[in-house]
Amino acid sequence: MSRSNTRVRTVALFLVAGAVFFAACSRKESSTTMGTTPGLSGLPQTSYPMPPLRAEGAAPEMGWSLIDGRRARLADFRGQVLVLDFYATWCTPCRKSIPHLSELQRHSSTKGLQVVGLNVGGPDDRVKVAAFAAEFNIPYPLGFPDKPLSDLFLSDDDSIPQTFVFNRDGQLVKRFIGYDDSMPKELERVIQSALTY
Repeated sequence: MSRSNTRVRTVALFLVAGAVFFAACSRKESSTTMGTTPGLSGLPQTSYPMPPLRAEGAAPEMGWSLIDGRRARLADFRGQVLVLDFYATWCTPCRKSIPHLSELQRHSSTKGLQVVGLNVGGPDDRVKVAAFAAEFNIPYPLGFPDKPLSDLFLSDDDSIPQTFVFNRDGQLVKRFIGYDDSMPKELERVIQSALTY
């Protein structure tokens, strides 16, 4: 076999492997087959508005359990800019986003920003959250969303990370799907705009 044929086969093999990897990270079927939410490794997308509410007025009453056992609801954060970040400890793009979210919380909490991390990594991932928080020195609360909340927010795309920014009136300002190096600047811009509104 000639060198050029070997090179062509090698390139083709890498392309096929890359396509398989991408499909495994972004297809909804992977979440049902494996029982976990897929991590998104591609460029982030944004969309507005979020998936439609299933019951009028239900969203503010939806909530989550914090790792210390306390309960919280969306309605509890009226008057603050709320950032809900859906993540899993095993999700590489999620892990890359955590330092920036932590920095935002540290620098803007006195201005009315509250970041909340919501773990959707599955039952086996819940036991890892406390160690994950210590590893990354996360300054914001972490919790586990109620099923109606995660169903509502992730109904049209269950890839993670997903980050939702709400203004002081509790209205969704922006939804980010995925994470890459361009997202921190855009997320910060959206948050600063909501804080000054």
